[in-house]
Amino acid sequence: MPPVNKPAIAAAFGRAASQYQQHDELQRQSAAAMLAQLPQRPFEQVLDAGCGPGSISRVWTEAGSNVTALDLSPQMLAEAERQHSAQHYVQADIEAMPLADRQFCLAWSNLAVQWCESLASALRELHRVVRPGGLVAFSTLVADSLPELNLAWQAIDRQPHANRFLTQDEILSALEGYRCQQHIHTLSVTFEDALSAMRSLKGIGATHLHEGRTAQTLTRHHLQQLQLAWPKQNGRCALTYHIFTGVIERD
Repeated sequence: MPPVNKPAIAAAFGRAASQYQQHDELQRQSAAAMLAQLPQRPFEQVLDAGCGPGSISRVWTEAGSNVTALDLSPQMLAEAERQHSAQHYVQADIEAMPLADRQFCLAWSNLAVQWCESLASALRELHRVVRPGGLVAFSTLVADSLPELNLAWQAIDRQPHANRFLTQDEILSALEGYRCQQHIHTLSVTFEDALSAMRSLKGIGATHLHEGRTAQTLTRHHLQQLQLAWPKQNGRCALTYHIFTGVIERD
């Protein structure tokens, strides 16, 4: 795979910052699955790594935690700050965080590490900033997510229209040496039509493709082709995601 273009990823998410929360149903479902894996105890110091507009940062803040919101995108971070989501705001890459060792009770990262160059390096950084006895909670997309998007686009071209996500075995390989409880969840979000489904991806900034693609104008004819080819659930266009959630205990 080509190197990850971090500025392009930050720009894609930055463009989505203002409307992100209108399209974040998947992020809310994934966060709920992660929360269900955590022990019911207070976390005094929380890092929200890849915080986006700060929805979950605010949940932790309202629960009484002291929260550091971190994101690659300055626009996302500004939106989180505008909403008073956390106590501290850091613009940084999860793989190279300018944060001291062992300062958090919980490092939380919901659907962000799939944008990293290396899952192993992202997990090392998240683990590094957690105190002994603390937790790293993360989620990431698994291979074969978004099958409907790829199937529909085959009616038009053979270019990639979704990123290649890590397989379960590749994720488990990155977790070697950690004590981790993990689950895989299959989540679907349905939309009235193909255009709405694609707008939801644009609305959360998930439009950057690591392998690139040739820019093309989406014509009305293309939309009709996509609508006809898109696999349906009860007449609605679905996007299906396979999500790996893991909780690592820091020794």
